[in-house]
Amino acid sequence: MNSPEHPHHFPYALSALPVTNRFGSLPSAFHTRLSATPLPAPYLVCASEQAADLIGLDQAAFASAEFAEAFSGNAVLPGSEPLSAVYSGHQFGVWAGQLGDGRAILLGEAPAPGSPTGSMELQLKGAGKTPYSRMGDGRAVLRSSIREFLCSEAMAALGIPTTRALCVIGSDQPVIRETVETAAVVTRMSSNFVRFGSFEHWFWNERHDELKILADYVIALSYPQLAQQPQPYHALLREVTQRSAELVAQWQAVGFMHGVLNTDNMSIIGETLDYGPFGFMEAFNPRHICNHSDHQGRYAYQMQPRIVEWNCYALGQALLPLMGDVDTVKDALTVFQPTYDKKIAALWRAKLGLITVQSEDDALVRELLTTMASSRVDFPVFFRRLANLKCDDPSADAPLRDLFIDRAAFDAWLIHYRKRLQQENSVDQARKIAMNHVNPKFVLRNHLAQTAIEKAQQKDFSEVKRLLHILQHPFDEQPENEAYAALPPDWAASLSVSCSS
Repeated sequence: MNSPEHPHHFPYALSALPVTNRFGSLPSAFHTRLSATPLPAPYLVCASEQAADLIGLDQAAFASAEFAEAFSGNAVLPGSEPLSAVYSGHQFGVWAGQLGDGRAILLGEAPAPGSPTGSMELQLKGAGKTPYSRMGDGRAVLRSSIREFLCSEAMAALGIPTTRALCVIGSDQPVIRETVETAAVVTRMSSNFVRFGSFEHWFWNERHDELKILADYVIALSYPQLAQQPQPYHALLREVTQRSAELVAQWQAVGFMHGVLNTDNMSIIGETLDYGPFGFMEAFNPRHICNHSDHQGRYAYQMQPRIVEWNCYALGQALLPLMGDVDTVKDALTVFQPTYDKKIAALWRAKLGLITVQSEDDALVRELLTTMASSRVDFPVFFRRLANLKCDDPSADAPLRDLFIDRAAFDAWLIHYRKRLQQENSVDQARKIAMNHVNPKFVLRNHLAQTAIEKAQQKDFSEVKRLLHILQHPFDEQPENEAYAALPPDWAASLSVSCSS
């Protein structure tokens, strides 16, 4: 399927944004057409200029009342055919049956020349009840909407595949969660919002015709190069598995924890999807659970690669009717482990500033992570400071050693690391530049998000805007924003996020 042809009158005024809806062309069983529930007195909380640029939207629109009306769902963009999609999924490893867009409404897609499909779908999250809301109210709160907005744009700046966030629109309408909060709508963007659970829905309902329609749609939209393969569905599963393996490797390397890796939260194009109780690793603990609702630790940091592979197997099971036999499915899935191993090894070498491949590299990384875990060393601070190491001058190691309780263990690791650097004739300045291009100085720590949220709840959106700007340049030094890269304050330890986030 070719990308829609639109005249390129960038930037578009909001009223002239050309919106179509290819997903809406699928049979009616795939979705329900509906309008958003009106949101009283909507106002702009924050918007991403970079996200707007992807679809050529004139940023002058941000200040208009029409912008808040359109992206709260109160007004329908010309050409939009709002709908909510059905899907199912495994939640915490248990088959949950039908789920679907319980609070999301797909507006359609806008042209995006830089996107793989030539367009970006626009989706409102928190726009009210849908037929798939079950017991929910279909709303999102300001707190969770700001977190998703900031993390979507932060992950993009880190170079990690992700859905994007255009804006957050707020309202004073009360919403009840653990406490009474206010409503908000975040506009998400992706070239394809189809999930693993979208395929599981048709498999578990034994509707193989719809399963084939969906697979053909995804191939045509996002993987057109696979259409001519002798076994296109095998090629699809293999490609999705490969992308998913590379994605979770990138998460591990930057210390990102998704929090709810259910199959309905897995993107068919290998993007980070659905920001709920996520977190970035601070005091390093491979068993860290960022989701307060995850009582068994299924989605702990160290479990993520295994769980993503499990989810790929669930997708493989769903595609079995199209692939003919189990062996064909298993063959496609075999790419996960070697893809992950190759990607994560390359990422760790880059984080350590290593430019050659040596047989002892895995052991060097394992020894470091074990030592970091025993001292609960701050993940981003350590790797950023490591870039300043002098290959031949241990006298300058104090800022690194100060991060460790067990300094003797760290000193032992440093001996191995220095020897490794000397073997490849590493040059301090060149290594520092390379490491600072891959080890972010700034990540979305929970206490930074919380501070911005609390100000926003008082109608002061300046901290959200400032934090967005900082996170869009995570590898830059930004000396004026040094406090945002500091070790977290003591009060941050009491923060928790759950599935309601």
